[in-house]
Parts: sequence; structure tokens; C-alpha cells
Amino acid sequence: MTFSVAGASAEQGRRGSASRRAGASLTVAGLLAIACFAPGSAHAQSSPVPKPRVKAAPPAYVTYVTREGDTLYEVASRYLSDSRDWAALSRLNRVPAPRRMHAGVALRLPADKLRQDPETARVIATSGPADHAFGKSPYVPLAAGAMLGEGDRLRTGANGFLTLELSDGSHVTLTEDSMLDIGRLRRTTLTGAGDRQLELQRGRVESEVTHATKPDDRFQIRSPSVVAGVRGTHFRVGYDGDAQTTAVEVLDGAVGVDPAAALSRAPAPGAPLQASAQLLAARFGSITRAGSAPGDAVELLAAPALAQPARVQDGKTVVFDVIPAEAGGGAGTRARPAGYRVQISRDADQLDLIRDLRVSAPHADFGDLRDGTYFVRIAAIDANGLEGLPQVYGFERRQFGLAASAAPRAGSHDYEFRWFVSRAPASGETRFRFVMATTADLRHPLVDRADLTGGQLVVSDLPPGVYYWTIVAEQFDNGRLYETSSAVRSFTLAR
Repeated sequence: MTFSVAGASAEQGRRGSASRRAGASLTVAGLLAIACFAPGSAHAQSSPVPKPRVKAAPPAYVTYVTREGDTLYEVASRYLSDSRDWAALSRLNRVPAPRRMHAGVALRLPADKLRQDPETARVIATSGPADHAFGKSPYVPLAAGAMLGEGDRLRTGANGFLTLELSDGSHVTLTEDSMLDIGRLRRTTLTGAGDRQLELQRGRVESEVTHATKPDDRFQIRSPSVVAGVRGTHFRVGYDGDAQTTAVEVLDGAVGVDPAAALSRAPAPGAPLQASAQLLAARFGSITRAGSAPGDAVELLAAPALAQPARVQDGKTVVFDVIPAEAGGGAGTRARPAGYRVQISRDADQLDLIRDLRVSAPHADFGDLRDGTYFVRIAAIDANGLEGLPQVYGFERRQFGLAASAAPRAGSHDYEFRWFVSRAPASGETRFRFVMATTADLRHPLVDRADLTGGQLVVSDLPPGVYYWTIVAEQFDNGRLYETSSAVRSFTLAR
């Protein structure tokens, strides 16, 4: 009986991968049956249990169709990593090496010996502290237009950002306080398939990957916890070194997630995403601890809204108020945001980031920002720490300050009011409206002048009492009306 089981195991080892798994299960079942029903002799109990053989994956080949006059020397030199492998081609295809071949001959080339040419990535945007180093060389600052390749290490500091563009149009953005190594950046000469592996050491990276056109295209973000592989999608990966956890959030497409500790090497090019330990669909994310299986898939929070999205940011600081999305698609704490991420960029695609703020309340204050047109992206963060779906708004930063003062004229019941604005319009003029009343709501004004172009006004013969006033400034600039007002102020005129 022991002999027959060993034979069955060997037979299963000669079949495909699915059959091997089934064969292993059947062998274990057979062994359990033997353990239950075999005679209880010492020899039977101590007989070694044969283990199922694991057969290596069959070699993969790529077909090359010859051109008129090709030789194996030339084919090996053009398409194999080692030109001396012409001998292997000769044996594999049964073609004499010196012979020139006719056009149209189909040759088999070993896929694992195909030549790969190095590619480069171009830095298209940087902001704040962002630098790189090659190998063990010291870090130097990065600037837009720099070309990077395998072996380059990237680093951003506080409020530092950088975005790479790959040869196929894919984009990779590294946010603040992050480190990323370019582990592999190559393209197979014969097939044109890309092989790109980026290693996230710290922080967050957001990737928008062009859809793969070759069956063996590969794009992966690797962290100490997981390997996230895609064939064309928009996703984020964040690694927390203190907690040793990796968050993967999928905005579009799908991402295959595998535990890094369980892999002796990265999934091979051409491996379907469905073969991964976890397949994350769009609008889902997961958190994985180093050494563990991928965490459960969690639906990402819906995108919040921005209060007063059309408001011009004309104050001393740039501030945003967030309106949480309606709770739905979940229950309990998952549906209630634990915080928000608010980012400012120079472009709508958020490739040129300049600010990144995580807040616990739905209010973000970025401090000062020079005048211009920008874009703000807001997303809710759930109790797991996963960042939800984003919403992007355009906004204008145009500081339009208004200072005002009032003082009595000596020896009279007159009051003089003065004001000035912090900027003049590019064309036209600034017009002012002065309002004064005896109540703070200014509902029944004593004075309401809307035709003022100067910077002062005198109000005469005021009786004793308490007065409230404000000044409103209006500018029509570049086809748009801008308005700002001073705070409502008060003064008391004694008898």
C-alpha cells in the first residue's frame, strides 16, 4: 500500500499546477486512510511518508519570425541578454548556427533569456525638499526635467513632493516625508513589454498607470509588507514604518496584493492579477501588517464636498471647510470619517502638489499662499486609516485686504473715516460702499454711500450715541467681480 501511494504522488507531480494541488490533497487523504486501516506493525508505523513532488513551471518561449538573411548569431545579439546563447537557439530550434535563414522562419526564444534595455523616468514636477541619490552616493536636490533610472533613490522632506513620468505616460507621485527606490525600469527588446518595480521605503506614493498593452507588462509598488501589482489603474500605497503596515487604496481599475514576506521573488511578468493573494477592486482598500496575509478589503469612504467652492481665497490665510458625505455603504465607525486629507496642487490631476495637510476636523488652514489659480483635493479618512475617494475643486487665491479706521475731528461732532485696499486692479478702479447705522446688523442705515472712489469720508453733525459701520470694496478685474468688506466696527459719541 505504501508503494502504490508513492506512485500516485509521482504521477500527480507530472501534471499542471492545478492538478498538482489536487494531487497533493488526494495523496494526503490517501495517507490518512492508510494510517487508519494499515496493520499495526512497527514497520508499518515507522515507514517514511513519501512527499508529493513539486514540478517547476515549464520554460516559457517567445516566437521570433526571421527576416531574410538572419543568422542565429544576429538573432542572439539583438534579442538575447547574452549573445553567446546562439548555441542554445541552435539546439532548441535545430538550426545550424552559420546558416543564413529565409524570411518567415518561426524561431523559439527562451523568455528568461530575452534582452532588456534600461529605461528612464523624467521628473515633471517638484516642490519643497525633494532630492535623489544613486546607489550609495549622497543625496542631491531634484529639479523638473531630471532623468532617473534603476538604482536611483528618491526622498522628500516636510512639504516636499515630486512626480515622475514613465516612458508609457504613467505617473508616480511621491508625497511629503517619503522614500522610494527605483528597483527595476526596463523594456524587453523583442516584445516591447515593460518591467517596472518601485520600492516604497517610507511614506506614500500615488500611481496612475497607463493600461498594459503587452501580456507580460509588469508594474509593481513593493513595500516591506506587500507587493501591489497592476495592469493599468489609479491607486495609492502608503507604508507606515512604525506600525509596519501598508495601506493600498484603489481609485480605478484593480490591484493584485501579495504579502512581501511570502514571496521569494516578485510575481513573474504576465501573471494575472487574479492569481494574487488578494484582488482589490476600485473603491476598495486594505491594510496589511508585515509578515501577515493581506488585510480584509474595505470599501473606501465617499468623497466629501467643499463648503463655498466658488469663494475666492482672499484672506490672510488659505482655509477650507469640508462637508462630510452622507453616510452609506457601511455601518458603525467605518461610515464616519476619522479625519481628512486636504491637498493643494497647481494642476487638476494633482501631479504638481505643493501642500498636503491631514486634519482631524473638517477644517484646514494652509497659511499664506501666493496669488494664483490652484486646485484643492479633499478626501475622508476612515477609522482604519484608509483614505477615501477624492474630490477636486479649482480655486483662486487673490489677496484683497481692506484696512479701515475712524477718528473724531477735534472741536466738532464730525467723524472722519479712512480706508485703503492691499491691491489695485490690473485695469479699472476700486469702488467703495460705506454703511453706518445705530445697530450692529446695519439693517436700517443712517448713511449708505455706494458711489465712493476715494479713501475717506467725513460724517458731520452726529448726535451723541453708539454707531456701527463698515466699508465694502469692489473691483472688476479680468472679467470678474471681486468683493471684500471690513469687519463691522463701532464707536461711541459722548455728549
